[in-house]
Amino acid sequence: MVIEVASVGICGTDLHILDGEFAPTPYPIIPGHEFAGTVVAIGSQVTEVAEGERVAVDPSLFCAECHYCALGRENLCERWSAIGVTTSGACAEYALAPVANCQRIPEQMSLEHAALIEPLSCAVHGFDLLPCRMGEHYLVYGAGTMGLMMAQLARRAGAASVSVVDLNPDRLDVAAALGADAVARDADELDRPQGWEVVVDCTGAVPAIEDGLRRVRRGGTFEVFGVAAAEASASFSPFRVYNDEITIVGSMAVLHSFERAVALMSAGAVDAATMLSHSFALEDYAEAIEAFRQGLGRKLQINPARP
Repeated sequence: MVIEVASVGICGTDLHILDGEFAPTPYPIIPGHEFAGTVVAIGSQVTEVAEGERVAVDPSLFCAECHYCALGRENLCERWSAIGVTTSGACAEYALAPVANCQRIPEQMSLEHAALIEPLSCAVHGFDLLPCRMGEHYLVYGAGTMGLMMAQLARRAGAASVSVVDLNPDRLDVAAALGADAVARDADELDRPQGWEVVVDCTGAVPAIEDGLRRVRRGGTFEVFGVAAAEASASFSPFRVYNDEITIVGSMAVLHSFERAVALMSAGAVDAATMLSHSFALEDYAEAIEAFRQGLGRKLQINPARP
């Protein structure tokens, strides 16, 4: 199908792609994998979606034939691909997407908010991999888009408390406004010497990962959610992982979570209006990328229809 792109978010993965740190990406490529828009053309066999309907797009492309696809773990597909990552994406006026990847959005949802569904679906998958026991204490590293989403979902999942660490004081203010119980530039500033049952790194930064692993309470879980460079390595104590029965889990992209993310966005599980801070015209993409690198605002979007 052909989608007229209304909004496309800039993501940390885009920087890895642009900087040549994401091995599967061929060049040249049109980036943009967090997007929503209007269907303007469909194939002759398409009956599920009609022209004129508004959709959010799951960028994931799986082979449906390999070992991992057969196990239902398509995000680990041996031929994994994604719109805007390995094929042309949505930083353009129009984008192509299979009908199976397109989810209708509710009438009351704006297309700008709908472009947040893809990162929300990644956060939902991240929660699928956590124990999600009621009354546990969460520590989130990073108050960018993903950290703010994970913090809000933790609240909805029944966390007793949610703390957020980030070096950017402006982002910490947003985390507090969105319901974080405590925010700090360093976890040492937080009053929880016994540690947290769940610690989630949303930065991909090795110092944050190493620090976060030290903060996990005995029997707790550490989730590597942020995207680190492929060659990055982190140090940790294998003895402590063994002796304290620490669970370390990775969360990669989207898996059976996109439709649920549409429902959660529609239900107001995350404050989409607060999450969005800047909008750029398509011709200002380079400016938007530079603003993202500098940590400006919260979620930055490209709006191709913007004059």
